[in-house]
Amino acid sequence: MIQIHYFASIRERLEADQEQLTLPDHVSSIDELIKHLATINPKFSAVVNSTSKILVAVNQTVVDRSYKLSENDEVAFFPPMTGG
Repeated sequence: MIQIHYFASIRERLEADQEQLTLPDHVSSIDELIKHLATINPKFSAVVNSTSKILVAVNQTVVDRSYKLSENDEVAFFPPMTGG
């Protein structure tokens, strides 16, 4: 099982800040997780399709979409940050 956290505008659009998910056998990478979440959740699909870039962190480290997931990982989705 993994813990998923949603931050900032993603959290607002999904109307959820976190969820737990048992990884299906066909999901082993961040890219596969994103596709799976988009399939099971129309709101997540809308977020992915409308946002040019979503950052992903696993266990508090930003990773790319090829990153391989493990049981008990903590995954966070958030929009790119800007500073000023």
